[in-house]
Amino acid sequence: MSIANWDDLRIFMAAARAGSFAQAASRLTMDASTVARRIARLETSLRATLMTRSPQGLKLTAAGARLFDASTKVESAMESTEAVNEPSAVRGTVRISAFEGLGSGVVAPAIPALMAIHPGLRVELIANAGFLSPSIREVDIGISLSPPETLRVVGEMLSECELGIYASPALLARHDPIEQLPQLLDVPFVGYIDDLLYPPELRYLPDIHPELEPAVTSSSVRAQLEIIRAGGAIGVLPCFLAMTAGTDLVRVLPERIRIRRTLWIAAHKDVSQTARVRAVYRWLRKLVSENRQIFMPD
Repeated sequence: MSIANWDDLRIFMAAARAGSFAQAASRLTMDASTVARRIARLETSLRATLMTRSPQGLKLTAAGARLFDASTKVESAMESTEAVNEPSAVRGTVRISAFEGLGSGVVAPAIPALMAIHPGLRVELIANAGFLSPSIREVDIGISLSPPETLRVVGEMLSECELGIYASPALLARHDPIEQLPQLLDVPFVGYIDDLLYPPELRYLPDIHPELEPAVTSSSVRAQLEIIRAGGAIGVLPCFLAMTAGTDLVRVLPERIRIRRTLWIAAHKDVSQTARVRAVYRWLRKLVSENRQIFMPD
């Protein structure tokens, strides 16, 4: 795949991250119609549809996701080179909000490496079942499953991620092999407490099977992970959490159940251009890009 115009690619990446032509246009200081036209030109040159429109915003096609992934690796390398020139300027506190599984499973283990690069930085990581918003300055940077909906923040798509059904070998040994969707009703299932489920993107059980009811529920995905690991139930986990948990969990019906969601990152405009927030923002993007295999397993 060859790219005839790097500027068109830059516009494509801005639209993918913003989730709309209008927001990308605002960030790029150009008209939304120009953004749409340039992306259409890129699609024509590549002979592939890169994104489609939906009520939730722009969605990348398989070809678009591959192009976005390849481009972010180049972009991350360039930003890493630029960061070498400003390590001493990165000082102060940056507060990050990331939903529980991502914050504890991926972000937290990587923080020591960030602190080694920027010893003057202080990081506050909030990783729980709730979400604190950068739009009202509860945090400096937030990672969520929903796109930003206010002009007070600068936000973009971080990555797509996949969720699947997982079980322990011990539980699977006690039951007949699960080969069809209706067989999920024959084993205990763990899920979220419905009235404490804050992001609608996690309301996925009806999409798996309309009669699926969890036998045990928890507001914590880490607690659900431990229940699954102990052989008490099967349940849905983000692939990145299941793959970094250090367990021998088995994915159930991997060809039938492939739940996909989008990760979004945002920072409040008032602090988005400070050296400390820029450094952490870039670092989070690079962290996810370099670990794409656990977010979107082949």
